[in-house]
Amino acid sequence: MSGQLIVVSNRIPTAATPSGGLVYALHETLRKTGGIWIGSDPDLRPHASKSLKEIGDQSNYRRLAFELTQEDYDTFYLGFANSVLWPVCHRRGDLVQISRRYEKGYRRVNRHLAEQIMKVAEPDDLIWVHDYHFFPLALELRALGFTGKLGFFLHIPFPALGDLGALPPTADLARWLAAFDLVGLQTRSDVARCLELFRSEFGAELMNDGKIKYGEQRIAVRSFPIGIDVEAFVDAASQELDDTGIARALPRELVIGVDRLDYSKGLPNRFRAFGRFLEMRTDKSRRPSLLQIAPPTREEVSAYRDIRHELEELSGRVNGENADLDWTPVRYIHRNIDRNVLAKLFRKARVGLVTPFADGMNLVAKEYIAAQDPDDPGVLVLSRMAGAAEEMTQALQVNPYDIEEMSEALARALDMPLDERKRRYASCMERVKATDVAHWSETYLKALSASRDKMSWSNFNAEARSDA
Repeated sequence: MSGQLIVVSNRIPTAATPSGGLVYALHETLRKTGGIWIGSDPDLRPHASKSLKEIGDQSNYRRLAFELTQEDYDTFYLGFANSVLWPVCHRRGDLVQISRRYEKGYRRVNRHLAEQIMKVAEPDDLIWVHDYHFFPLALELRALGFTGKLGFFLHIPFPALGDLGALPPTADLARWLAAFDLVGLQTRSDVARCLELFRSEFGAELMNDGKIKYGEQRIAVRSFPIGIDVEAFVDAASQELDDTGIARALPRELVIGVDRLDYSKGLPNRFRAFGRFLEMRTDKSRRPSLLQIAPPTREEVSAYRDIRHELEELSGRVNGENADLDWTPVRYIHRNIDRNVLAKLFRKARVGLVTPFADGMNLVAKEYIAAQDPDDPGVLVLSRMAGAAEEMTQALQVNPYDIEEMSEALARALDMPLDERKRRYASCMERVKATDVAHWSETYLKALSASRDKMSWSNFNAEARSDA
């Protein structure tokens, strides 16, 4: 590419060397290419600046922050992004909270951000926008005259056509996406759902080259399954746990789950399935434990408070019915645990339990596999609804709504012979290595750089500037 790379995401790294999934991937990409990373300032302001705030050079690239007011945070982030778009994308239309205030706040923040980006972007720059917070951002940039290449990547599931009916009429997802040159999604199933959306649109046409013609525009839609930094995670997992007694306290039959506390992760059914497994085991002397780490997120949203209370009740019930003086079946930790410690815990666990109701990819599934000892690997029990299920076909795949099936899969995983565990691990690990995070970013940027320029943006300009 001739210009610089500009990455836009809701969050921006603050540490010298970020850790974890997406943040690490984008950090490494920008460290190699140079450019700019734009994200929100974590500190809310009484009045948001009209210009991006410089927060320092970072290993060969600049970090710029856009400021939010409390009203912006309530309407753009908690409101439309996480009380409308998030549940729609995760097939929970019943949790959508429609508010005209949310709609206006979402469009306002995207419009103001576009204005700020235009102050630092050059015509030949390549802009890579990340996630559902910024669906309309390309449309706003085009309305301001940006004609360079614009890419989008959605890290969560693409919504099904039927679920889009829960969105307000002003949320024109097809028109928003049509302003990008390349729409990147996690899985082939996501691509199929996106194509279904455009097929339902008057004036949209699927071209022979696989692109979508929508008015004057041509949009490419492809899957780019995101991965992890495999080498770093393998190295972290191979280190011994420290001598604080953690290793001694872990049971031989350890089942582990690591998820943000979110209703999309299927945690209540996971607890129920583990309780069912304990109830049905024939050998009552067996004492497996489920270690569930669920850091808090978006606790200002009522649906997240509800699931926290439900999990606390379920864990108490399972422990009350099964625990002994020297055995706690469910260990539920509602806080963050250091990433390097998690890697070692994954390696110790006989079973990794990843059972979301809906997930774009789920990197925990890949991290669990990467952490395993090849000579004595554990078993991944994986929801068919996770994006990772498309690649990791040798995991024990389950329906996260079926308590009995998950319970039976747990029993099978804990009793699985070594030869079968090795075979399943080797197959999954091959896919984890083939789709590592470097491959993901390099493949996407190569495709975006090769995309053709737009033919015309004139018919977008007037509509894009209207405040929904």
